Amino acid sequence: MSYELNRKLAAPCPPLTTTASVDPVTADIIRGAMETICFQAATHLGRAASSPIINQSNERNASIVDANGRLASGSIGTPHLTFVSQLTVRYGLMQQDAYDWGPGDVFLGNDPDFGGGHLPDYNVYAPVYDDVGRLVMIQALQAHQGDTGGKDPGGFTLEATDIFTEGLAIPCLKLVHRGEKRRDAIHLVERNNRFATFPGDLAAMIGAVQLAVGRIEDLLRKWGADTVRAAINHAIADSERRFREEVARWPDGTYDAQVLIDHDTVGNKDVKVRVACTIAGDQLTVDLTGTDDRPELVGVWNTFGNTRSYVMTQLAAAVSPDIVKNEGFFNAVEIVVPEGCIAQPPPNKPAALGSFHPACEITEAVCLALSSVVPERSAPQLYKIGMPNAVIGFGASGMWMDQGVDCRSMDSSAVAGIDGWGSCPVSLGNLLLSEAEDFEARYPVLNLSREMTIDTGGAGQWRGMPGSRNVKQVLEPVMAMTWMVSADHPLRGMCGGDDASPYGNWFEVGSDNEYKIDLRAQAQLPAGAAIAYQHGGGAGFGVALNRDPAAVRDDVLDELVSIDAARDKYGVVLTGFVENYDLEVDQQATDALRVRMARTRTDAGVPA
Repeated sequence: MSYELNRKLAAPCPPLTTTASVDPVTADIIRGAMETICFQAATHLGRAASSPIINQSNERNASIVDANGRLASGSIGTPHLTFVSQLTVRYGLMQQDAYDWGPGDVFLGNDPDFGGGHLPDYNVYAPVYDDVGRLVMIQALQAHQGDTGGKDPGGFTLEATDIFTEGLAIPCLKLVHRGEKRRDAIHLVERNNRFATFPGDLAAMIGAVQLAVGRIEDLLRKWGADTVRAAINHAIADSERRFREEVARWPDGTYDAQVLIDHDTVGNKDVKVRVACTIAGDQLTVDLTGTDDRPELVGVWNTFGNTRSYVMTQLAAAVSPDIVKNEGFFNAVEIVVPEGCIAQPPPNKPAALGSFHPACEITEAVCLALSSVVPERSAPQLYKIGMPNAVIGFGASGMWMDQGVDCRSMDSSAVAGIDGWGSCPVSLGNLLLSEAEDFEARYPVLNLSREMTIDTGGAGQWRGMPGSRNVKQVLEPVMAMTWMVSADHPLRGMCGGDDASPYGNWFEVGSDNEYKIDLRAQAQLPAGAAIAYQHGGGAGFGVALNRDPAAVRDDVLDELVSIDAARDKYGVVLTGFVENYDLEVDQQATDALRVRMARTRTDAGVPA
């Protein structure tokens, strides 16, 4: 039963047994070396892999898990992949005897019911032993693969009701035994993937962890295994101590938030994520009780491992960034996830789309709940995209798939003191967007336009970044898949800031057959068809009437905000023309308008 296994996987793990002691400076040097090794492994994969989602989007990350299953170290990368990786490894650790673990072995796991995120996130990991044969740590590398061998290319089946529809689920599989590849196992995994590039990507993952294992072995010989164990214990204890010190400065109490998803993939409306964050001294509890548990929901089931990861990704943003991200964070926080809700589903539920939603709504709810506690660190760690437009076709070289992960502007919210900026939230870490030019070279797809849309960023004392309208044209007949959310419930503003603009999506744009996607689509498109995806912008932070009028004027000149929105949202009256670049703030008219607007807000019960 997966609930029982989840409890075992998430149970606190003890420190490593060691007779050595270590001073803080030496411990930090060793920790820094481990982080460098993780970065080298992730970079090696990025350079050796051929899939754009790995070698350009960087949807991968490396981490080190110690012999007791604790997250010991990670690289600068995609945060949620760092925080989810240790549970898959912990399941592997439970199988050490049955799977004959030893030096030179490499394993693979991706099963959501055995500690994984969703099926596309392959976790390749390898144990590291000291010179006397004792297990010290495991080097893990997690990356999103373009396909999983399920019913639909990419592993995203909109109507899936079980995990088996989505692809090959692997709890723990040995790929390399004592340094020798298990070609039968590797061929099995390769055969269950549609893409010709996958064998190279898998080989790159194996090579990257083997490279890292060699570097870790050098580290153990240099410092001694017992000293390294002591350094790991020190780093984890220090992170827990520093996390608790920050929480102890927060006001005690329970802080609630609720976020809704427009609908699941079959139309069940207003799927709910509820979070209560309780602070009692230095103890923080994040409780998801009240989160939707309707059994008829489809496509919105997030795995238990992913839920823990996304909660922690948001909490990591709520404390000082110089606290080392490791198991100490989990030791300092109690996470309550009711069994059977969409954040911890029953066994064999599909999980591919749950890694978008409700995963992102979980982080959003945590952020909203804590926005009154630590407003200066309330940066939403999410992407509200639903499912990008996936375009699939068949050419002379076989099947190809544009997964829709190339350049766009979306979801970059403002935080206290800083407007939203960039193309995606900086909170996504090392997750980038692929180049549109590269996609055009790989696939028969043209990018007709990629333009930020005026007035789509949420208004606030600090303004959300506008979203973009991205129009693509397919040059061959294709199948296109999408699931649309965040139209009814876009990204929420914080501390009085306005919500972001809603998302929208249209197929066969500009033709007599043009239509809007309100729920989901799996459609055949003819050659020459265009699709248009309107990405929502970021949300605002703080009351818009408090924004510096000069900043509003600059936003209008930069064509991020219209003259009408400057007046109606910010209460700023401008004279002159954008075309002449002679806009000026009419300060007297602005002051009078803001007084009237503030009075209206107060009369309506809205903080001014």
